[in-house]
Amino acid sequence: MHRLTSVSMLLGASIILSLSACSVGKKKEKSTATGWNYNDPKMGGFSVAKNKDQQTGPGLVFVQGGTFAMGATEQDVMADWNNIPRRITVSSFYIDETEVANVHYREYLFWLRRMYDESFPDVYRRALPDTLVWRSELAYNEPLVEYYFRHPAYNDYPVVGVNWKQAVDYCKWRSNRVNEKLLIDKGLLSQNDVKNQSDDNTFDTKSYTAGLYEGIPGKMSKSTKEQFRNSDGSPRTAQFEDGVMLPNYRLPTEAEWEYAALGYIGQNPGPSKKEGKRGEELIMNKQVYSWGTNNSGLRDIRRGAWQGQFLANFKRGSGDNMGMAGGLNDRASIPGPVIAFFPNTFGIYNMSGNVSEWVLDVYRPLNPIDGDDFNYFRGNKFQTTYMNGEGEPEKDSLGHLKMRDVTDEESANRLNYQKGDVINYLDGDTLSNVEYGYGITSLINDKSHVVKGGSWNDRAYWLSPGARRYMQEDMATNTVGFRCAMDRVGSPEGNKFKTGQLFKKQRQKR
Repeated sequence: MHRLTSVSMLLGASIILSLSACSVGKKKEKSTATGWNYNDPKMGGFSVAKNKDQQTGPGLVFVQGGTFAMGATEQDVMADWNNIPRRITVSSFYIDETEVANVHYREYLFWLRRMYDESFPDVYRRALPDTLVWRSELAYNEPLVEYYFRHPAYNDYPVVGVNWKQAVDYCKWRSNRVNEKLLIDKGLLSQNDVKNQSDDNTFDTKSYTAGLYEGIPGKMSKSTKEQFRNSDGSPRTAQFEDGVMLPNYRLPTEAEWEYAALGYIGQNPGPSKKEGKRGEELIMNKQVYSWGTNNSGLRDIRRGAWQGQFLANFKRGSGDNMGMAGGLNDRASIPGPVIAFFPNTFGIYNMSGNVSEWVLDVYRPLNPIDGDDFNYFRGNKFQTTYMNGEGEPEKDSLGHLKMRDVTDEESANRLNYQKGDVINYLDGDTLSNVEYGYGITSLINDKSHVVKGGSWNDRAYWLSPGARRYMQEDMATNTVGFRCAMDRVGSPEGNKFKTGQLFKKQRQKR
């Protein structure tokens, strides 16, 4: 026994020595600017996360950006002249594979009720979709009023009756829930923390990063504990510099939505992991619908069982929402499941048909030809963090970080913008102060937002990605739903691809 114990002690000592040697031999990453170590408490403790690719958030697909002709591809039979084609570039981004479904929105309502129902019941009531959008004076649609949103048979159908403001609020909620789950998975928050949340003590990403929400720590690995500590050894909260959390979910811009709908990547050979093989930067044919030029019409032309079938859910003609019994043409009299019908080459469903969709932009009859040709968007009203009298951030009664609008005085001396609210920028006069007489001379104002894509109750004309309509931000219909998008950080070609052309260094001549 004594001999075995001695052997065990020697083995243990050797393991400790080898581990110590490994830790001593492990080199700290150094700053190429100053030479100081990163992540070293003895040298100030400046924390730098390792370079990592952005993970794809739940429900999203990656859309590689590029240049395209944004605008109408069909004849302007409505004589609106509101989408003249022009070439722009869209950065890479993520977008939902499908429209937001009833079950997704009910999950959101369940959370609101659980967190705020006792103190702020109006929060839940304001978020409810308007199921009365199914009513019509000369139609029996009461079953849809009662059952479409609630019955499990419609779980995977797109939510409708949601106005623009409700869709924006849903995106914010989804951002917080996804980031909260990522922090729980990392051990920075405990699963039990969810049980203690209510009212202003609910997780909000911005409040968390501002130090206004602590939560209950979870079980962290040793490496996580070392990464998330201050220079004095005390634990700290995660920041976006740590690469744990994702950018916010939001509504896509009109340019992003239209670009994603066209799916031009299917017409281009695209990049290869072997450098040197690139796409031809060539679009062979003008595309009308979102499923590409291989199926240039409304029906599937591939040989086989699907030949001749409709590729989208739309209204073929007056009184014809799904065809004749025994041979239904699109098999859906109302919106169909979000994962039904033909996906485009990005793998995105129902960018033509099923339901039209809210996008982020404020509507104008004619977008400025001389507007930005990179990430074009109208609707900016810049904000910044609200600071109280002591110069500290605050959160509101629902736990969200308080924000305020940027003033014109704060913007006056900037080179890139001179006003905080630039919705009316280049909107018809030199001072950008044009006003629309809503309800008197026009139905358009700064609360009118763009609606894209045709719906189950639209003719084929509206299925073209270039078509655009608008609605007031507090209105809803039974033909309009929405999907979310997310910014892409890192390489525009996607994960495991490099950014820029990286050439070999040339040897210096003596």
